[in-house]
Amino acid sequence: MKAAYLTRRAGPEGLEIGNLPQPRPGQGEVLVDVRCAAITPTEFNWFPTFRTRNGHPRPFPIVLGHEFSGVIAAVGDAESASKVGDAVYGMNDWFADGAQAEYCVAPATAVASKPRTLDHQKAAVVPISALTAWQGLFEHCGMKAGERVLIHGGAGGVGIFAVQSAHWRGAQVIATASSLNLEFVRSIGADEVIDYKTTRFERHARDIDVVFDVVGGETLVRSWSVLRPGGRVVTIAAQSEAVSDQRVREAFFIVEPNRTQLVEIARLLDAGSIRPFVEAVFPLAEARDAYACAKRGGMRGKIALQVEVGETP
Repeated sequence: MKAAYLTRRAGPEGLEIGNLPQPRPGQGEVLVDVRCAAITPTEFNWFPTFRTRNGHPRPFPIVLGHEFSGVIAAVGDAESASKVGDAVYGMNDWFADGAQAEYCVAPATAVASKPRTLDHQKAAVVPISALTAWQGLFEHCGMKAGERVLIHGGAGGVGIFAVQSAHWRGAQVIATASSLNLEFVRSIGADEVIDYKTTRFERHARDIDVVFDVVGGETLVRSWSVLRPGGRVVTIAAQSEAVSDQRVREAFFIVEPNRTQLVEIARLLDAGSIRPFVEAVFPLAEARDAYACAKRGGMRGKIALQVEVGETP
């Protein structure tokens, strides 16, 4: 199968395009004929990208990209909820090869039927970002209707879904964004948008019930001051995992695959309650260029890699 992969520890400049053996699904897994995959630029810095669960080096070649949209090509056992030919979207194991290839393997519990109203390009950019927003707001913070929520990075891949999900649940949404994206973030559900480049958010955000942070560092440190008594913070900023501050460690989480939540997210997408945004689409052969585009920043949503040319919805 064609794939984009690393043969050494490197950044996007180390990506190669070539042929790799097609994987086979094991017990509890499905084989996905990948139509589109999404990219996450920080993946080159993740522990699971180059290490196994027990800390040993992962063998090369390594395929990146852990969210996708495609069609079930095979199932590892008859108990799978997905059947051959089903159009699905989902995630796969952080410690295994990803979806920037013509085929990938994923746990059967980590995929769900693709939203009917989305093509594969739009569906591919949903799973990680939408699940992160869902789990951060509703599971970790228990956000309720009527609460005041501050979302940092409202125009980014995760922020877009956090803003829309909080708005859908009935929260009062305040978000930070650059000047170019202020109106965009308002259009997807924010009641107030703060230009983080010109204004310190704590001057305007007060009595916040939930802070959803994707930035970390100084932004996270300053966020504690805007909370009302009983307020909660959740962060996905990677550097937060290693800090000694206990409250930061407790606020940090990593998204987990969840079929049930993917089904609910698909329902909201098909109803038009939330929307995905694709900044750009690159063919698999131009994976390096796709990462270079993502590195420039200022995007609205994520970048998709078109794996199969001429794919159908």
